[in-house]
Amino acid sequence: MASLKEIKSRITSVNSTMKITSAMKMVASAKLRKAQKNSEAFIPYQQKLESMLCNFLSSEENFTTPFAEQRKLEKVAIVVLSSNSSLCGAFNSNVIKELDKTLVSYKNLGKENILLFPIGKKVCDYCRKAGYDIHDLNYLIDSPQYASTIEFADRLMNLFLEKKVDRIELIYQHSKSTSTQQLYHQCFLPMSLTVESLTKNAADYLVEPTKTLVLQDLLPKVLRLKIYVALLDSYAAEQAARTVAMQVATDNANDLLQELTIQYNKSRQQAITNELLDIIGGSQS
Repeated sequence: MASLKEIKSRITSVNSTMKITSAMKMVASAKLRKAQKNSEAFIPYQQKLESMLCNFLSSEENFTTPFAEQRKLEKVAIVVLSSNSSLCGAFNSNVIKELDKTLVSYKNLGKENILLFPIGKKVCDYCRKAGYDIHDLNYLIDSPQYASTIEFADRLMNLFLEKKVDRIELIYQHSKSTSTQQLYHQCFLPMSLTVESLTKNAADYLVEPTKTLVLQDLLPKVLRLKIYVALLDSYAAEQAARTVAMQVATDNANDLLQELTIQYNKSRQQAITNELLDIIGGSQS
């Protein structure tokens, strides 16, 4: 049985840990509210822009774009988003598991024909251990900025247009709610221009100068926004996962603290009882 000193030391340690996890939960909650506010302010614009694109494409049956070119799959690029820090539950491990599954499916292409663009220290560490050459893009995830996102998105589009890769995939976590994160694995390029992917009730827009010229400007913008929304979504999902993880850790620490307090009181009571018995026994002798 642990001594009173050991139990008291554990109580102090657990109490300190509970204060830390509680503070981290409060910080994550504040960051989550800000991230959700940014997403809610930006996503409607992105959705409306995509809706306009679909309406245009549905009325331009003969429109073609290099961004929709289907090629034989020989080289693939994978953009995967994680966090720069841990203590966010299974957020990073779920992303890494999906990446690992994807890499196995493309094993026949050879490692030299798979380009990885990991964003976040956790997935970067995994890619380095797997033997892939990667670039430092971690600055994109901590505070997503549209200006820096444009550079990265343009880089991806140029890789596809220059035929250096035949397909670009996107893996990230979507914040469905504070307690639920949903893993997304999407095809970024080539774009799908099939009839099934377009709206059937196109709005009748009057466009100047021509729909073709507008589409040529609209397509890259939609693709840039897709990357930016993924960054915003992943950051919000990270903070949501950390908020829940720290809440669970705080609750567990509180439960453990109560158990240790009861154990301490019982041990103290037993020690006092033993002392009293010794005193009574000594006086009787």
